[in-house]
Amino acid sequence: MEFNLKEAKWFFEPRQHKIETDRVTISTNPKTDFWQRTYYGFQNDNAHLLYNTTGEQFFSFTVKVGFKYNALFDQCGIAIYQDSENWAKAGIEYHNDETMWLGSVVTNRGFSDWATVDIDSDINSMWYRLSRRESDFLLEYSLDGVSFKQMRIFHLLKCEGEINFGLLACSPGQSTFDAMFTDMRMSECLWEKHV
Repeated sequence: MEFNLKEAKWFFEPRQHKIETDRVTISTNPKTDFWQRTYYGFQNDNAHLLYNTTGEQFFSFTVKVGFKYNALFDQCGIAIYQDSENWAKAGIEYHNDETMWLGSVVTNRGFSDWATVDIDSDINSMWYRLSRRESDFLLEYSLDGVSFKQMRIFHLLKCEGEINFGLLACSPGQSTFDAMFTDMRMSECLWEKHV
């Protein structure tokens, strides 16, 4: 299995991007984001997502993401997107010169949650791994691509068959930045069955 860049599709294609054989660069448009309703009340459904579609029920997808943020909430990482009311994303968001937020959002039936932990602002790359076991998912992160730590386990609605998953970048404010995705690989599911 592989993440197929030749057959990848865009959800909200950015004005500028570059797809090469071993890397993808996304230059974000301003005022782009995924969020639904919770707390803030607004609905944003226009983040940049370069995705593959698969019906494979058990797999892991790993990618390295590099970035240099410019403004509050600039973010990039990985995502699953079924429709505007059922999706998940994981990545790092810019907060200030001291800290950034490593976190994830899961949206079911049109309401988003948001879970974060503070990390140092001098980090400029991160590995992510998404594992699927039918409609259940595991998100992990790593600083070196070898040792992965759990971010969260979650269930996503409308995921009984095919899912759309891939590379996410967006700038909710008036900013723009470049996100670089490399070392994309698919494998058998590395998330072992619970017994």
